[in-house]
Amino acid sequence: VQLQASGGGLVQAGGSLRLSCAASGRTISTYNMGWFRQVPGAERQFVAASIWTSGNTVYGDSVKGRFTISRDNAKNTVYLQMNSLKPEDTAVYYCAADNTIARMLRFRGPESVDYWGQGTLVTVSS
Repeated sequence: VQLQASGGGLVQAGGSLRLSCAASGRTISTYNMGWFRQVPGAERQFVAASIWTSGNTVYGDSVKGRFTISRDNAKNTVYLQMNSLKPEDTAVYYCAADNTIARMLRFRGPESVDYWGQGTLVTVSS
């Protein structure tokens, strides 16, 4: 699966952005899809996941109630709607795909997840 993330940019605190991740090569309908983020000098952090078997979604504690992950299998695209953005949300955001949801929910580093997009930078100004 090839993943192409887009939609990052500069936004003021309290604002919103929607990230997109377009997949090619395989359908995402049978993949768990996730979003992660990373700031320089820190480890990559789990943000959200969409579980293909159940349709359930899972969120990191720091984004619960503010971010929403969704997927459009017909467009082979996953989204991350980010509302009420805070300066601490500033990071490079990566989309990911894996057949095994545990690899996202018990994240142990980029090498443990099968597929990654190239990252899109989100900057939230105070």
